[in-house]
Amino acid sequence: MAAEAEEFFRLLKRLADAFGVSGYEDEARGIVVDELREAADELRVDRLGNVIAVKRGERGGIRMLWDSHMDEIGFFVRDIDEKGFIYLSPVGGWSERVLPGQRVRIRTDDGRIIRGVVGVKPPHLMKPEERDKVIPLDQLFVDIGASSREEAERAGVRIGSPVDLDREATMLLGDRVTGKAFDNRVGVAVLIKAFKEIDGFEPTVYLVVAVQEEVGLKGARVAAQQIQPDAAIAVDVTTANDVPGVAPRDRVAVVGGGPALTVADGRGASGLIAHPKMLRLLIETARSEGIPYQLSILPGGTTDAAAIALAGEGVPSAVVSVPTRYIHSPVELLSLRDALYTARLVKAATRRMTREWYEREILWGARLKP
Repeated sequence: MAAEAEEFFRLLKRLADAFGVSGYEDEARGIVVDELREAADELRVDRLGNVIAVKRGERGGIRMLWDSHMDEIGFFVRDIDEKGFIYLSPVGGWSERVLPGQRVRIRTDDGRIIRGVVGVKPPHLMKPEERDKVIPLDQLFVDIGASSREEAERAGVRIGSPVDLDREATMLLGDRVTGKAFDNRVGVAVLIKAFKEIDGFEPTVYLVVAVQEEVGLKGARVAAQQIQPDAAIAVDVTTANDVPGVAPRDRVAVVGGGPALTVADGRGASGLIAHPKMLRLLIETARSEGIPYQLSILPGGTTDAAAIALAGEGVPSAVVSVPTRYIHSPVELLSLRDALYTARLVKAATRRMTREWYEREILWGARLKP
């Protein structure tokens, strides 16, 4: 698996290092289009910015949707003060604890990158009560080296400029890698790999690489309404909290334990209960293919599948996730082996989704007499 993992990491790094804050996914989208251009029977970008690639199956096969999202959390420039310091507004869910001392990239209207740092008072000048205090986001500032608002504006920074973290993906020990935006560029990489390897599938596969998941599952909602699929699998990350200080009973998933199959996620109406027949098929496929897997219940947060499931008359949906530590931080960490197993599982399960299986397992209720 070493050569396969190295090739996969090159793709993941290319995607993860790209700029792609929600609503400003252009750079990441360009990479996705380049990767899928030769593999797809049909390839288009819809009006919201989703990439939709189609691999046609056999006549009479079901319409299967694969989904992952390309956007990452980030910021918008909220204000520039008279001294040139920049204040931020969050895009997606951030913890202020991870931000002081980080480098950031501000993208200008003409596509240039302005680099800066999230400034923080040095410990020598902190009062005792300040040392243990988390600085609220609205009090954090970015220093780009400007000495005035006018200088920052001449450089191309304006109110509303999108901002991401200035980090590059890198290898750690073994098959572990770390970087920004693995949520969810790893899901994109997984499905690009699987899509390129489709061969002789009965279902027609619609691969949606969606925008604006981090701000309300918007892209997937629009794409599912267009496609009206018969079933769907979303690939995302899930919290791997297998770290010191977390009791085993509180763990959601473990890095190195294989793909995580979601039983349920979110809170109430905002989450997803995976379709039981879809979940069962994923489990049976993993067992027969020798793919390690783990079952996951996530108490907070959800994926594009929650929106896809409600399209049209309803879409039986499931989620396969790559366990990832430190999600929504600059140093997200995952196992390449878990990611490769995820691609194998999605591909193998989809191959089993024949029309006969679908009518027997999913549409049985439609045959009930009134």
